[in-house]
Amino acid sequence: MAVTSQSNEESKAKYILEGQIRECYARVVYSHKTHEKCADILLARQSTIKLWQIILSALITGGFISAFFGSGNIGAAIGVVLATALLILNTYTKNYDLGELAQKHKQAANDIWLIRERYLSLLTDLASGNKPIEGLQEERDKLLSELHAVYAGSPSTNYKGYKKAQEALKTYEDMTFSDEEIDAFLPAELKRSKREKVGA
Repeated sequence: MAVTSQSNEESKAKYILEGQIRECYARVVYSHKTHEKCADILLARQSTIKLWQIILSALITGGFISAFFGSGNIGAAIGVVLATALLILNTYTKNYDLGELAQKHKQAANDIWLIRERYLSLLTDLASGNKPIEGLQEERDKLLSELHAVYAGSPSTNYKGYKKAQEALKTYEDMTFSDEEIDAFLPAELKRSKREKVGA
């Protein structure tokens, strides 16, 4: 009777631990994808700003050339307005290095990716029942510390990045694969569909 009670207690403890690890895994999946999306947003914004800098520079040059060759005050006025707009863009890019910030988001995503995969491995170990609960708890605590260090050194994400991550994960199922899709990447010996046919 005591053995059954101890077994029930251990099963309950593993169930609770699994719930916590699953929750942590889901948050890490979202964090990883959100940092990726924030990097994409920043790189797109940087590309747009650079394009506008080129366009404004060309228009300013054209405006001053036309003023020089006689179109007078109108060409000069347009040139001044465009030069002011270019100055604002240049000041913005000087104060906010979008490329560097995007790189920090990419680095955070890379660091979080590894932790995400380790959480997945931890869930696998828990489900297989091959490791004692104490070892699983130690690994969980270690992952939490590593994740905290990554978060402390990474830039803040934003709502737009989170919404894009949510869309990618829920609507486009970025992290979801069918057995057939996974089998397509594996050699014949590891294909699950082949094993199921043999077992049938």
